Amino acid sequence: MKYLLDLILLLPLLIIFCIESLVKLFIPKKKKSVAGEIVLITGSGHGIGRLTAYEFAKLKAKLVLWDINKSGVEETAAKCRKLGAQAHSFVVDCSQREEIYSAAKKVKEEVGDVSILVNNAGVVYTADLFATQDPQIEKTFEVNVLAHFWTTKAFLPVMMKNNHGHIVTVASAAGHTVVPFLLAYCSSKFAAVGFHRALTDELAALGRTGVRTSCLCPNFINTGFIKNPETNLGPTLEPEEVVEYLMHGILTEKKMIFVPSSIAFLVVLERIFPERFLQVLKRRINVKFDAVVGYKDK
Repeated sequence: MKYLLDLILLLPLLIIFCIESLVKLFIPKKKKSVAGEIVLITGSGHGIGRLTAYEFAKLKAKLVLWDINKSGVEETAAKCRKLGAQAHSFVVDCSQREEIYSAAKKVKEEVGDVSILVNNAGVVYTADLFATQDPQIEKTFEVNVLAHFWTTKAFLPVMMKNNHGHIVTVASAAGHTVVPFLLAYCSSKFAAVGFHRALTDELAALGRTGVRTSCLCPNFINTGFIKNPETNLGPTLEPEEVVEYLMHGILTEKKMIFVPSSIAFLVVLERIFPERFLQVLKRRINVKFDAVVGYKDK
């Protein structure tokens, strides 16, 4: 009974905060400056990571670029320098914890303290459970989730000491809703979203609200990792469009960045609508892509 009474007493606050959120939708939020900030981006040798590096370079940030592909990350660094920014490239395998810690130590010694960390590196295998090899499952979690722990443990202490910084988690819409034949990927992205949310609350509990957090959750992106993606939600997203949303979210310190924004609505529906209706809705959305199926119906 006391619990119910407490909920009733909270209703006025709910109404006030809902109105406040609605009003804020029509008031453009001021973008923060990142000039002079040291920005580390994992997986910056191609795709979203590379384009994000270019945008930070235009804003006069100092770039620290990590990727397992030496030629790719060096190409990104060269372009960033042409855009007028300092850029330092490192070859790092984000599936290896000790390699992350070793590279982090080198960054601190050679460049300085990272104040914006973009955990972007990721892998995906489009296959059902039986066709996904055990090492592929392990690597999916090592890169898509565990690497976030190691990089954050390496660079967060100084941010907390200064009560200034930003941790960016590049997750996916697949971190909120599931898709067949992406079992390992969806599981890892659910974990990445959980990492972001738990870290956000932990920083608040420790009184370090000056360290901001953001999480990017896009639909299918035209980066070539998933072959022939198709959905009734709309056309496959172009990387440039996603990075535009990401940068706006970082600069306005938005916690959850859905691309397209309709994904947020679908996430809410999945939590409140009956299961049978959700099955019909998923058939209408009709997500498809090329995948390997190892299960054989005997």
